[in-house]
Amino acid sequence: MSDSPLVLVERDARGVVTLTLNRPQAFNALSEAMLEALQTALDGVAGDANARVVVIAGAGKAFCAGHDLKEMRAAPSLDYYQRLFERCSRVMLAIQRLPVPVIARVHGIATAAGCQLVAMCDLAVAARDARFAVSGINVGLFCSTPSVALSRNVSRKAAFEMLVTGDLISADAALARGLVNRVVDASELDAAVEALAASIVAKPRAAIAMGKALFYRQLEAGIADAYADAGQTMACNMMDASALDGVQAFIDRKARPR
Repeated sequence: MSDSPLVLVERDARGVVTLTLNRPQAFNALSEAMLEALQTALDGVAGDANARVVVIAGAGKAFCAGHDLKEMRAAPSLDYYQRLFERCSRVMLAIQRLPVPVIARVHGIATAAGCQLVAMCDLAVAARDARFAVSGINVGLFCSTPSVALSRNVSRKAAFEMLVTGDLISADAALARGLVNRVVDASELDAAVEALAASIVAKPRAAIAMGKALFYRQLEAGIADAYADAGQTMACNMMDASALDGVQAFIDRKARPR
């Protein structure tokens, strides 16, 4: 495995790009090298006009067990930790800034920064036996950076409980709290991810790109600014040929005699 890429990249003819974390022997822990490889892969998607959807998956028995604690413990300096968490934050923000939706395909465990990774993806599909936790507190480390993503996905009290207990929650609990979109039997996980990706690919890329960017901008804005931004985005979207054609097709269908 030492000669294998840390992130496997696959593209299909439709523009679905699958990025597979590939440290199965370490439960896909986010080492410095893994973060660098994931950043490089995301940057490649950002520059690919043919990309339509990204799926982030994990090789082996787990999705992602968070940061590589052994690597972190080997270099105990404030400067090192600041650079490490800044690098991880860049990766997480790169996911949100991609012009295409990102789906987390979750199996096994997604803990600490692995749970953060699920939360930062736009969508998530989980196997029923998957488990989630922000578990740093169990070793004396509050999951501060994961809390940013977690608190933007689930309610405040649910997020805080996860952060201060470090307890694992089930996939069904993650679904109820809004951390994932769908939960399916493990045998159906690939089919469920494929169905979601196919639904997105069937929609105009330009509309998805404008909509995703607006979605995250307006979440951080006051309501008046959010409406102003949203109105401008919709106006620009309506000038796109796919929207004009789609609206005309709808009008023509409605005008047909019944």
